[in-house]
Amino acid sequence: MEQMVDTYLLHLKVERGLAKNTLDSYRRDLSKFIGYLRRNDIHTLNEVDRRMIMSFMEDLHNQHRAAATISRNLAAIRSFYSFLVQESLVKTNPSTELDAPKIPKRLPNVLTVSQVATLMEQPNSRTAAGMRDKAMLELLYATGIRVSELVDLNLVDVNLEMGFLRCLGKGSKERIVPMGKSAIEAVGAYQQKGRGKLIRNSEEQAVFVNIHGGRLTRQGFWKILKKYVRQAGFQGDITPHTLRHSFATHLLENGADLRAVQEMLGHSDISTTQIYTQVTAIHLRDVYRQSHPRAKD
Repeated sequence: MEQMVDTYLLHLKVERGLAKNTLDSYRRDLSKFIGYLRRNDIHTLNEVDRRMIMSFMEDLHNQHRAAATISRNLAAIRSFYSFLVQESLVKTNPSTELDAPKIPKRLPNVLTVSQVATLMEQPNSRTAAGMRDKAMLELLYATGIRVSELVDLNLVDVNLEMGFLRCLGKGSKERIVPMGKSAIEAVGAYQQKGRGKLIRNSEEQAVFVNIHGGRLTRQGFWKILKKYVRQAGFQGDITPHTLRHSFATHLLENGADLRAVQEMLGHSDISTTQIYTQVTAIHLRDVYRQSHPRAKD
């Protein structure tokens, strides 16, 4: 069974060009499923029926896994079996008629404009690491790119003169995203005065490097952000994705076109982008209630 999972993951990598993080997620979910089958004395994927998958989902529920996690596991199983049927490795797909649990739509957590400004003030721009951190924060908020896309940036991907960057999103889809003045200045200052003090190898192509001179990782950025969130005194769950959410919400609040925001975020489906319009509507309602003389009780 593990060999079939490896074959499937190779297919996703080669034929569909999925990113490493997505492949790792598929591997974790399918390994969890295979482990459950083995604990229940099932040793071939042809033995699995609809009831067994339902039992696996119930087991996840009993472990207090979120509905989104259970849905993701079911989606991985369904896609895996579709591949196996297509390759004539199993006879049927036992997951086709199973419904995923309802996932409550959660509105994304966003920062206010003043909170963003406070966060940007935290790095010490007199140090090389501080210049790097300032550039990363400014760039995330200016472009809405994912953290994985940020740390994957190479020098050739950033055009400060033209004011845009090129990044590879999910499924290795390339997109061009504009940068604002603050981001251009911060990245420019880092490249001119800070990056050279951090790199150890002149041939290093990564834009953002760690204190050892190698490419910064997602986990490394997480630690950096947490430090500045504490410094700023912010409460609540503020993650790297919060800057992406704030980017989209603030654009829409100021009249940006939904399709343009979708393009910049790299969403394949506009319904994914539309959740930010709900955040904007709530913001407008709150502004109205605070400002209109006849809106208050």
